[in-house]
Amino acid sequence: MTEYLSRPPRPGAAGRLLCFPYAGGGASAYVRWERGLARRGAAVDVLPVRLPGREGRIAEPRHSELAPLIVELDAELSPVLDADGPPVLLYGHSMGALLAYEVVRRRQSRGARLPSAALLAAYRAPHLPPPRIGGPDASDEELTRELAALGGLPPVLLGHPEWLLALLPIVRDDLRLCADAEGTADRVDVPLHLFAGETDELVPRGEVREWRMCAARGWELWTVPGGHFFLRTHEPALLDVVAAVVRRYLTPPHPAPAEPPHPVRRPEPDPAASAPEGP
Repeated sequence: MTEYLSRPPRPGAAGRLLCFPYAGGGASAYVRWERGLARRGAAVDVLPVRLPGREGRIAEPRHSELAPLIVELDAELSPVLDADGPPVLLYGHSMGALLAYEVVRRRQSRGARLPSAALLAAYRAPHLPPPRIGGPDASDEELTRELAALGGLPPVLLGHPEWLLALLPIVRDDLRLCADAEGTADRVDVPLHLFAGETDELVPRGEVREWRMCAARGWELWTVPGGHFFLRTHEPALLDVVAAVVRRYLTPPHPAPAEPPHPVRRPEPDPAASAPEGP
């Protein structure tokens, strides 16, 4: 089994959701997702992607160039993406959105099977400059302050300088990955479901909306409470809308649960998708 997953896919699942982490993050960011989605009527096999150089793969060298990582991700995740069976969707948050898109783009370029949809959160469209946190010459103190202001550091970390010293090199290498993107907006033949934080100052809603330039199969934009790291700070609200999207792809489609969701702004649809057909 690939080191990029912590376990094999579960047999008999109604769908699979591959989840890519944000810069400095790891697979543990999605530890509550499978249970949370199931409670919301979207019982899928959640497969967090384990990048090298962090968490359970901390002893392995990290990537700081994007292209080799995408080639490796495509190869290592192909047994899941190529398999006959339930629909496979991708979710990526911040840097993870870039990784998910680049995997789709590579697979499309080589004629491989594509996922059923891509859910892309808190990241600028690829033809825009990558979000800037700190900068290449930022000190550890400056980078820590910026991450803390964005909500990207759990409060417990701030009281443990030794933990921060282990985290910051991972963040720096991940930011180099983001800066290494080609800056092109190739259209991909999968539906794009976009998620923006209502108060995200790093990646405002309008910059997330620009992903529509990459959408050959339609797009929609959800606005979720919280800032850039709404995955951490407003996870229940995010899971409400992710579940609403995932349920559409399950066979048969799963009904919504009876309990009301957390408040989110209804999605902005692709105008072309809602336009009336011609005669």
